[in-house]
Amino acid sequence: MTHLLKKEKNYSYVEAGEGTPIIVLHGLMGGLSNFDSVINYFSDQGYHVLIPELPIYSMSLLKTNVKSFAKYLHDFIEFKGFDEVILLGNSLGGHIGLYHTKLFPEKVKGLVITGSSGLYESAMGGGYTKRSDYEVIKKKAQEVFYDPAVATKEIVDEVYESVNDRNKLIKTLAIAKSAIRHNMGKDLPHMETPTCIIWGKNDTVTPPEVAEEFHRLLPDSDLYWIDKCGHAAMMEHPMEFNKILESWFQKRGF
Repeated sequence: MTHLLKKEKNYSYVEAGEGTPIIVLHGLMGGLSNFDSVINYFSDQGYHVLIPELPIYSMSLLKTNVKSFAKYLHDFIEFKGFDEVILLGNSLGGHIGLYHTKLFPEKVKGLVITGSSGLYESAMGGGYTKRSDYEVIKKKAQEVFYDPAVATKEIVDEVYESVNDRNKLIKTLAIAKSAIRHNMGKDLPHMETPTCIIWGKNDTVTPPEVAEEFHRLLPDSDLYWIDKCGHAAMMEHPMEFNKILESWFQKRGF
């Protein structure tokens, strides 16, 4: 991370910049550093960017679900005293952002999702049966990206450590089940929040048809594609991702 982690009350987060708050929501295996380019760019463009550490592995098993994480996010927004925020989520983070927007639409000015779960059941949790095999985990981590080189040793080590920690593995599987249970298909047509959908054309985790389905179901959405890009567009093509998002903000008056 290029920014220091703050610890206040029950929250750990990084923040930078001043202006309209953007709260960034990381995915299941995604570290806060995955969003370095987002926080560095938008904190210089008149936005107050915050990335909270979501309590993915620290909540009790009963509370390890999408709804609890959405409520945790609401509590964080209240703690920071924001009236209205823009939410930006990748993978599980997108799902949490969507679910939070369903519960608290008045708090969300705009929503940005990329490689989001919430519609496609196989998005997370599968294929970790041979978890003790480092090469298997490395291959799975590389498959997340169009360019396997983006899966650095640091990223692979982090995933390997997570899936070989029994507590984390149980929580991961609980979250995967929760993502299926909290399918957003019936909710999306009633969600009027302006939504920016940025998707990798080569995403194999949440394939392009998932983005098209989000776009079809959400009443006020714009869909943008990034070519030669997998599941984490803000990591693989940070400059293109930021430019798309900046132009969407300008188009929407954010």
